[in-house]
Amino acid sequence: MRKLLVAWLMAAVPAMSIFAPAGTGAAAERGTVPDPAPAHRRPVHTYSIVARDPGTGELGVAVQSHWFNVGSIVPWAEAGVGAVATQSFVDPSYGKLGLDLMRAGRTAPEALKALLAGDEGREVRQVAMIDAQGRVAAHTGSKDIRAAGQIVGVDYSVQANLMLNETVWPAMSRAFEAAKGDLAERMLAALDAAQSAGGDIRGRQSAALIVVTGKPTGRPWEDRLFDLRVDDSPEPLRELRRLVTLQRAYGHMNAGDLAVEKKDNDRALAEYAAAAKLSPENAEMIYWWAVALVNMGRVDESLPLFRKVFAMDRNWATLTPRLPKSGLLPDDPKLIDRIVQAGKE
Repeated sequence: MRKLLVAWLMAAVPAMSIFAPAGTGAAAERGTVPDPAPAHRRPVHTYSIVARDPGTGELGVAVQSHWFNVGSIVPWAEAGVGAVATQSFVDPSYGKLGLDLMRAGRTAPEALKALLAGDEGREVRQVAMIDAQGRVAAHTGSKDIRAAGQIVGVDYSVQANLMLNETVWPAMSRAFEAAKGDLAERMLAALDAAQSAGGDIRGRQSAALIVVTGKPTGRPWEDRLFDLRVDDSPEPLRELRRLVTLQRAYGHMNAGDLAVEKKDNDRALAEYAAAAKLSPENAEMIYWWAVALVNMGRVDESLPLFRKVFAMDRNWATLTPRLPKSGLLPDDPKLIDRIVQAGKE
């Protein structure tokens, strides 16, 4: 199935295996590229978008489907490399190999062309790729279940199959181009537009969104700005939006913690306040905001926040006396008692 691809790779990237980690395995020792085992195919009919933010270089994929756990198989992205959506009668190797090829220096169009050339099932596939420079390629097989199609635009591609009608992917394109905000927000707008235009003819079940930084840091866990999945829900897009908002709130919390480390109290408190505004019923965020205020010597300001948290769940009051031993609150019994008592007022 992949013989043409193997020959192309051997000519383009000699003595390098993109199918195994560098420096490991028999293939690396021989300097050859093994023919990978056939991938398991599942009919993940869906609509998706791959995109790049030209200002930040961020890369992303967003998808919704009437198929369980779509996020485990359709979206792929790597900071500084590219993003891939592989769907219809899905072959997951398009994600792995597409990123490998782009990491090795191939453009998205070159990578997709090579993978399609080696795939006997190309006419039931739907795949889109974008590389770190914003070059885009997409493929909709002639045997994909209709309505099916794609639009490749500047720094993005939208694609869909098994849709209720042929207005879905044009609606996605218009929405993405018109939307404001960061890459995640614009991709969500594209998904919402698809659903409003009719969406998957079977309904909806799962959704996912990945956004990675434009440049890799060498710490992959920091490169993933969003990595969210809704595996099974009657309203997957609504739940995905909720998770995106929650991720933004935790991003503010992390920024607040970093500001505390740098002794930038004003910035820290602004970040904590922003987090609580995005997720006002999240006791975790309010609690650590209050803890930060105490450690800044602003106890009176912290007490209303502690009071609110303790009203949500008294276990937070039980937790509080345990923090001094870990260095997270001053080792002052009177202060700790004052905090705990605040919840009883």
